[in-house]
This record gives sequence, structure tokens and C-alpha cells, in this order.
Amino acid sequence: MNQVDWIGFIGVFQILLAYILNVFGKLDKNNLMFILLNSVGAGMACLASILMNYLPFILLEGVWTIVSLFALFKYKKLT
Repeated sequence: MNQVDWIGFIGVFQILLAYILNVFGKLDKNNLMFILLNSVGAGMACLASILMNYLPFILLEGVWTIVSLFALFKYKKLT
């Protein structure tokens, strides 16, 4: 695996980890760790997609990152 693969793999792993922990009741969707795992993971997956020049996933992960960042700003505003 090359560097781009590792960036994408780690990003997707973080997104999946957040999802799995949420499904099993270990992390609530309003938990800072859940929000950060999604934000950073989606950002890394988006970066890997940009480096691979794969537009469908640039769009998917870009939107995921933006939505996650809105959740982070909302979280920070409430604390």
C-alpha cells in the first residue's frame, strides 16, 4: 500500500469505528469523540480521494466532512 492508500484506509477506519461504537451504544452522536472521528476520518478519506482524483468520493467525503464540521461547531457552541 502506498501513502494515499494509508491516508484513505485510516480515514475510513475512523468513520467506521465511530459508526460501530454508536450502533453498540458506546458513543452517542453528540459525543465529541464521535464528531471528531467523523470529521477527521472523512477529511482524510476526502484527501485520499482528491489525491486519487476520484470525483464521486471527493463529493461524498467532502460533504461528510462539512456536515461533521457543522456538528463540531454546534458542539463547541453548546459547551
